[in-house]
Amino acid sequence: MQIGPIKLPVPFCQAGLAGYSDRAMRLVARRRGCPYAVTESLLDITLLHGGKGLENSIDINDEDHPIAGQIIGSEPDQLARVAQILYAHRYDVIDLNFACPVKKIKNKARGGHMLRDLPRAVEILKAVRDALPPQVPTTVSLRRGYDDSGESTDAFFQILETAWSLDYAAVRVHARTVEQKYAGPSRWPFLKDLKARYPDQTILGSGDVFTAEDAVRMLGDTGVDMVWIARGAIGNPWVFKQAAALLESGSALLPPSIHEQRDALREHFGISMEIHGEQLAGRRMRKQGIKYARFHPDASQVKVDFIAVTSLRTWQQVLDKWYSHDGPGVWPDPRAADEVNGEENQSCEAA
Repeated sequence: MQIGPIKLPVPFCQAGLAGYSDRAMRLVARRRGCPYAVTESLLDITLLHGGKGLENSIDINDEDHPIAGQIIGSEPDQLARVAQILYAHRYDVIDLNFACPVKKIKNKARGGHMLRDLPRAVEILKAVRDALPPQVPTTVSLRRGYDDSGESTDAFFQILETAWSLDYAAVRVHARTVEQKYAGPSRWPFLKDLKARYPDQTILGSGDVFTAEDAVRMLGDTGVDMVWIARGAIGNPWVFKQAAALLESGSALLPPSIHEQRDALREHFGISMEIHGEQLAGRRMRKQGIKYARFHPDASQVKVDFIAVTSLRTWQQVLDKWYSHDGPGVWPDPRAADEVNGEENQSCEAA
């Protein structure tokens, strides 16, 4: 599997998730088998004008490669300049977000709105590709349509054909429409038909991938070249290694042990604190901890304690209370509702 010149050992990647997938989440996953990661959507005007959190937004280090910087905006010249900024900061791939269904993005002619503004979408594709050296891979993230109308389907394929004609290295397709947001099933047969139509192009699939089994099943059912794991990666940095093992051997997988969970939780908070400082890390890590807690045999009680975290001290108290003694973890219900689902569904890539 490769994206442009970038060769990847396994066909799985960590999606960009607003409010989650900072460098801390990416590095914890990379150390557990994630071969490729994408940033959360980076707004063009924020990067151009140095808004709050700019340095944290584009923060990568030598361990955080290969990485795609996902950019979102509505003006071709601005997105072209942002692509150049990320290239200067050593990003390996530039991904255009034409997929985000969140209303505040849609109303500003960004993200999934591009499926209703074909001239603008084409202009952006050209501007970004022209702004970068030929060897830098560009990709675009789409949904299968704005809605289920024939007009929307035509726009999808025109954007797709334009991307291929401009030598975009890959296209990622979420198999829901923009109007669906995250409700209802993701239409995997659409991905299968798409890959059959473009067998020589690199297509990444997403939507309803919550577990390693889902990721491997998407590969088999649709034939896509790579699976984009979003919600299934929150609090589960092991999903990539699990999916790789399942793909290779087909053998049953074990959930992470209590001490494996503890080590990831300790590591994740530590990196988050380096990036954001202790106070902000405490706030950000609460929702991460809730997700990690799913693998603990006493998940509901552990979640309650993670919700109360405010600092490194209170985080460590949770680890001391629940993760001191090793033992087997448990497989959670991957689609069960929990305390962060509402927040996730406001993200641009909670797929």
